Amino acid sequence: MRVAVIGGSSVGTRTHEHAHRVGRLLGERGHTVVCGGLGGVMAAACEGAAASGAETIGILPGGDPEAANEWVTTPIATGLGNARNVLVVRNGEAAIAIDGAAGTLSEIGHALDFGRPVAGLKAGDPGLDGFERVSTPAEAVAHVEDAVSGRD
Repeated sequence: MRVAVIGGSSVGTRTHEHAHRVGRLLGERGHTVVCGGLGGVMAAACEGAAASGAETIGILPGGDPEAANEWVTTPIATGLGNARNVLVVRNGEAAIAIDGAAGTLSEIGHALDFGRPVAGLKAGDPGLDGFERVSTPAEAVAHVEDAVSGRD
């Protein structure tokens, strides 16, 4: 399955570690990481996924595919700025939100609007149906897997 990993573009060490672990767990379980393709949570999740040989898709805000972080295997340049947030979550069957601010909140809202389950790891709880607050990277991955498989 494709899982959108969303979060802050500038993060501290602990958040970086969480995002890297989420990406690695997703990759080890055969999932593809979809993200915004730049730094912070996006780069850490891609790096973790790449370490397990997984595919990573970066949906970039600008028009240059070379702007993607080095662990993106498929860069998609949109030229849409933050409007690309819709495409990031539309291309995942679920989303994991790690840390972040207004852009991440917009992605959470779009994901829920599309009926995607969202696990929030160190992300503010918007109090919306479909959003599950979790404490660890393993809980985040397990939640999105269970939520998507429960729809089949």
